[in-house]
Order: sequence, then C-alpha cells, then structure tokens
Amino acid sequence: MGFKNIFFINFDHGLKLNTPFVLLSANLLSLKTRSEAMAIDLTKLSNVKVKAAIMALQKGDEKTWFSLFAAEVAFYDDGNQMKFNNFFRKALGHERFTCIDKVENNGLEVYGHFHSDQWGDFKTCFKFQVNKEGKIARLDIGQASY
Repeated sequence: MGFKNIFFINFDHGLKLNTPFVLLSANLLSLKTRSEAMAIDLTKLSNVKVKAAIMALQKGDEKTWFSLFAAEVAFYDDGNQMKFNNFFRKALGHERFTCIDKVENNGLEVYGHFHSDQWGDFKTCFKFQVNKEGKIARLDIGQASY
C-alpha cells in the first residue's frame, strides 16, 4: 500500500518545531511534530561547521546559526550581496532543506531540494567559506540546476 497525496495541514504559520500538526493522506492520519516531518539525512555533510549550520537552519535555531558566522560575514543570494542578519532573522524557521542531494568542495558546498514558506520549493546550493578562526566568513546561496 503506497501513500499518495500526502498533505501537511499547518493551522498556524508561526508553529514552533515541536508543535504538533496533522499529517493526512488517503491511507494515513497521524500526529507529528514539525521537526519529525522535517527530518533529513545529514550524513553527507562532512564539514563540522557546515553540518552545524545546516542543523541550525533546519531547526530554525537563531542562537546557534548566528554563533557560527563571523561578525562581518559576506552574504550573497543569487549573486546579489545582502544583509546577512536581516535575511536570516526572517528566513530561519521558514526555510529549510527537504533533501540533500550532494556535497562538494570538501564539504563546503551543499546542494539539495529546498523549501521556503514564501518562495515554495526549488533546488538550491549553499556555498560556505570558513576563516582561520573557524567562523563562517562567507555564504553564497542561490537556485541551482544540476
């Protein structure tokens, strides 16, 4: 028995990670938390800093996310320089990977399917650069075709 037509019903867009919501399908009715539904395989992530950043992104964990980055981080979205703090204060908790397809460049480049509450679903790439102090000094994100 395969599951087709799975629908996530989100009664409040401001849900926290452990807030229950209903997962419906033609053959299934269950109660899950948002974090359980967002679980993805992170085993492909070989760089410790990148893995910590992706885990924080997935959880919407602002404290951990911002602590991983240099104070003057360079941030680009589709090649356009953006204000890092402003962008991610809005994005965290509303954007996440739904699948990691491949990781390249010694674990610093992550490609996968991505969900944004605002922009929908698309393929993306996150490219990290880590400085000698161990902080992420640059992040380039953007839509990807691979």
